[in-house]
Amino acid sequence: MEFLSLTSLLSATLTLVYGFLVLTFIRGWHKLVNFHPNEIKPETKVSIIVAARDEELIITRTIEDLVAQHYPKHLMEIIFIDDHSTDRTAEIVLAYADKGVKLIRLNEDQALNSYKKKAIQTAIGTCSGDLIITTDADCRMGEHWLSTIVNYYEKQDYKMISSPVAYFEEKSLFERLQSLEFLYLIGLGASTIGNKQPSTCNGANLAYEKKTFYEVGGFQGIDDLASGDDELLLHKIAAKYPDKIGFLKNREAIVYTHAKENLQSFLQQRKRWASKSTRYKNKAIIVLGVFVWVFNVSILANFFAGLFFPGLLMVTFYQLIVKMILESLFLWDVTGFAKRRSLLILIPFLTVLHILYMVYIGIAGNSGKYNWKGRMVR
Repeated sequence: MEFLSLTSLLSATLTLVYGFLVLTFIRGWHKLVNFHPNEIKPETKVSIIVAARDEELIITRTIEDLVAQHYPKHLMEIIFIDDHSTDRTAEIVLAYADKGVKLIRLNEDQALNSYKKKAIQTAIGTCSGDLIITTDADCRMGEHWLSTIVNYYEKQDYKMISSPVAYFEEKSLFERLQSLEFLYLIGLGASTIGNKQPSTCNGANLAYEKKTFYEVGGFQGIDDLASGDDELLLHKIAAKYPDKIGFLKNREAIVYTHAKENLQSFLQQRKRWASKSTRYKNKAIIVLGVFVWVFNVSILANFFAGLFFPGLLMVTFYQLIVKMILESLFLWDVTGFAKRRSLLILIPFLTVLHILYMVYIGIAGNSGKYNWKGRMVR
């Protein structure tokens, strides 16, 4: 009985704190004001940087979207960095040279752990723009994407701007579940920026000043990790300019990409994302991540313990209900922004699967190797 009482009390405490955290995320999201661009002509020279490796099947659509941006051509530079592709990626990019698209090929001799950071840093070293915008070679964006970001930058004078990313064109239930979970991650990153405690962003839609990049030392100190060209750079800039990080809450600024087609590629991607958590210098972010992991572990542990102590099954049920209700409230706002509220019907499935996923990634993401772009990295 004492075991059940202590376990129930601990579980109730964890659930209460988790509830407080989610409410904090909801407040952070609401602090972000919907941005409405004005009609002032832009003055900022922009360099769009895209690292690409073996993307011949989809890169044409990305290039077409970038070339079609409604932005003064003399203020716009598009640079693709070919990361040792083994297909026709470089050839396709070169075909757009007459439209102002530039190609850089990585040609270092020794193996690296972070080819993407190397690619981005190489491009920044040669680019002419004052504002760097990174995206991925498998992304789609509307024709006002660039002008909306620059308008926000010129109006707010931020050093770094995180903009929304969403999955689209889902072909299966698995991909739809990923879309909902990914929107939660994007919303979480946005809400922490709204609360002036930036924690996460996505390199598929990220803007920062070139001079600020060099002020914080670029990727120095984090260049040995395959991941982190977005989050870890965010942390470096936020440490120097805590009030100069913005999240662009405007649908025109959304970049669209695809969910992973199978479980193996999904887990490899998330292991890569989780691997950078060992290098967070902001201890508050580490504590937050550990707590969320412990909370999910407690639900799983209560379920298995409940097979022997039936009273804990009720505790598990209450934890699941609280988690589902609070996350639904948060996702109601985020999915509404992305016009994807139809995904909310998947919340009961995602709630259960997310627990298993969080527990596994919390361990696997911080140990061993993972596969990325055909390479095994740490």
